[in-house]
Formats: sequence, structure tokens, C-alpha cells
Amino acid sequence: MGGPPDAAEPIPLLQLGGLPSPPAGDDDVLDSEQLSTVDSKRTGKTWTAVAHIITGVIGSGVLSLAWSMAQLGWIWGPILMLFFAAVTLVSVFLLISFYRSPDPDYGPVRNRSYIDAVKNNLGKKYAGICAILIQMNLFGTGVAYTITTAICLSAIQRSNCYHVHSRGAPCEFSNTPWMLLFGLIQVFMSQIPDFHSMEWLSMAAAVMSFAYASIGFGLGAAKVVGKGAVEGSIYGVPTTTAMQKVWRVSQAVGDIAFAYPYTMVLLEIQDTLKSPPSESQTMRKASVVSMGIITFFYLACGGFGYAAFGDETPGDLLNGFSTYGPYWLINFANACVVLHLIGGYQVYSQPVFAMVDQWAEDRFPGSHRSYAVEVPGLPAWRLNIGRLCFRTAYVASTTAVAMVFPYFNQVLGVLGTINFWPLSIYFPVEMWLRRKNAAAWSGEWVVFRGFSVVCLAITLFILAGSIEGIVSARFS
Repeated sequence: MGGPPDAAEPIPLLQLGGLPSPPAGDDDVLDSEQLSTVDSKRTGKTWTAVAHIITGVIGSGVLSLAWSMAQLGWIWGPILMLFFAAVTLVSVFLLISFYRSPDPDYGPVRNRSYIDAVKNNLGKKYAGICAILIQMNLFGTGVAYTITTAICLSAIQRSNCYHVHSRGAPCEFSNTPWMLLFGLIQVFMSQIPDFHSMEWLSMAAAVMSFAYASIGFGLGAAKVVGKGAVEGSIYGVPTTTAMQKVWRVSQAVGDIAFAYPYTMVLLEIQDTLKSPPSESQTMRKASVVSMGIITFFYLACGGFGYAAFGDETPGDLLNGFSTYGPYWLINFANACVVLHLIGGYQVYSQPVFAMVDQWAEDRFPGSHRSYAVEVPGLPAWRLNIGRLCFRTAYVASTTAVAMVFPYFNQVLGVLGTINFWPLSIYFPVEMWLRRKNAAAWSGEWVVFRGFSVVCLAITLFILAGSIEGIVSARFS
């Protein structure tokens, strides 16, 4: 992870999951001859960077955007989606310049991960805080994926029930058994040694994400055309009290915030680009193109979903189609979500596993010894007791949290607060001001600090609403 990927190998999506590479050290400061050799191994171009960004950004969060649009209405829904797209692009442009130091285009020092950049620009203390936030986000994503998988499997079960018994049949099922099944599958999947052993799984997961998002968009458009009417209003879903509206708006904004940022994966993607032109120039171009595609896709999914269901828009868009449309297509879309999340869970868990493996090996050398296990009729495999215990406990913990707090939109809102301000705004802004040596209360200082404070206020608003939603759902 510390060096550039070989040109002949696929870019490992573990990097796209936010795994910190080894800290930049003397081996990251290269002379001109070494830089030429390293750059020859980097074959990424604008279109490959666009593909990686879209793959890393579009995920299960897209399924919540129709619900978010329903809470915000036809005016504020699109405006806030465009706002978060613009904010994400600003933070991305700031962070892009920290791939190389001291010159942002051709400096000899490379920061190959987000944590590298924070450590080398703000110090070890900030890097430690950044690492904790990233690990919290990875754990929370595992919880969200467990919840989403259970919702989709229940939707398949419900769709089949409606198909057999009729639309009005009492077809409601518990999500808990599906969460336990997903956790059991992940216990076995987590024994894969590292991400380099599961590239096939990551590629399949990426294909599935495009498949279900496209189906959700298509079903929403088809329902609107079939009815010949657009549902919804400029004010969004009405509520009984003003405070209830405030909390729902807060959760909706959090879902949008969760769906956009990709700062945790940006520098890893940038590390795959060839030079010249400079990686910064290519990455800026790729970010503009990909953000335009993502925003269009989000507006289409959110807009058509809200137009199709109006005030009855579900938290998970596909879940709403269990009573509408060809059941086989809905089941296929939900199956795509499940297959994506089986692989996606590992994409976002393997960085944690790798960190713990490295810590255990450094602290207790030899503790991660593997033992050959032979089962008749099956290929031999290697059992690592320490890895088995920790990874099983990790999966069990994400499953348990998901079972206690099975609230899709509220959980995404909390994750949005973890990812949005600290990782997407605060650290890039602080690194930029540190590099520029901006004097306190200078024009540049006021603009960037003001930008950070506004985004912090939005984050606190999101966090309050998401926590209120979890508490209300838990004890109602």
C-alpha cells in the first residue's frame, strides 16, 4: 500500500475503502531518476480516475435520496443536493493539492493516503484523531450495510408473498433473521487474508451497485410516466408539529451528506495517475466530470423516486417497489444490493482488519501464525486463530449494533456527520491554511474559517436530528 500499484494489476479497491497506507517517510522522497521510474508504473488517466470515484461514491446511500427529497420538497431537495456537490468539490480541490509536497504539482514528497497528508501537514496528533474518525466511519458503514441487506432481503420475501397471495396480504417480516444470516456470511468472508485475495469480489460489488441504482431510477421513472402525474410538493412531507419537521429535515440532510464525500479515498485514487500532466491537474478534471455524473444520477434517483411515491416515499427506494412493478425485477434489484453489500462490507472492513493484524504482529511478533487445515474433498486452507477471533468478534459487534438500531435513514445521518465536517471540511481547510501561512483575520483566513464554521453548524444540525430519530424510533 505504501508504493504505487503495479501497472499490470487492477487498482485494489481496499485503497478505495480508505485504508491508510504506511506513513510517508524517506522512501517517499524521490530524486528525479527515481520519480521517472515510479511514474512509469502509474498508468491512470482521467477516465480511470472518474471510474474509481464513481465506484467509490455511488453506493447504498443513493437508495435514501428519494426519502430525503420527500422531506425537503421540490425546492430545497435539489438545492441541497447541488450544495453538497459544490461543497464536496471545494474540499476535494483543497485536498488534491496535498498529494505532493512542497509543490502541489511536482513536489518530490508523495502523500499516498489521507492520513499521510494529515500527518505531514498537521502532525501526529491530528493524524491520530483522523485515523480514529476513519475507523469509526468504516465500522459504521459495516452497520449500515448490515441494516440495508436485511431490508432488501425482507423486501424480496415481501415481494414473493404479494405475488403469491395478492397485494393486500399481510406480508410483513422481521429483519432480525436476515441480519443474523448476513453476519454469519461475513464471519466466513472475513477470513479472507487480505483485500488482494478478493479483487474479484470487489469488481462484482461495483457492477452490482450500478445495476440496482439504475433499476431504482428506471422503476421510478416508469411509475411517473405510467401514472401521468408527478407527486410531491414544494414543502415536502407534512408533519403534525414543527419540531417533527425540523428533525426529519435534519435526517434528510444527513443522508445527502453521507452520499457525496469521497475525501477518504481521493489521495489513493490520485496515487494511480500517471504524470505528466501532473496528478493534480488530472484529478481536478476527473473530479469535475465525476461529480457532474454523480449529481445528475442522484437528482434523477431522488427526483423520480419522490415523484413516484410523493408523501409515501420509503426510506429505501427499492423497498417501496415491493407493491409496484414486475416482482422479478424488484427481486433482482434487491439481490444486486445484497451481493454488492456482501462485497462492500469486506471493502470497508478489510482496512480495519489490516490495521489490527499489523498492530498484533508489531506488538506480539509471531502471534499471527497460520496453521494448515485440510478438509477431505476441499482445497487446503490456512487457519489463523488470532485473525479468526478478532474478525468474528468484529462482525458480531456490527451485527449486534445493527439489530439494536435498525434504522436505515437515521444511521446514514449519523455516518454523514462523521464523514462530512471532520474529514471533508476541517482537515483540508486546516492543512490549506497551514501551507499558506494565512494570518489570523486575513481575507483568506476569514473565508476558509467561515466556510468551515458554516459546515460545522450543518453537521451539528444533522447530528442532532439523526440522534433524535434513533432515540424516537428506539423507544416509540
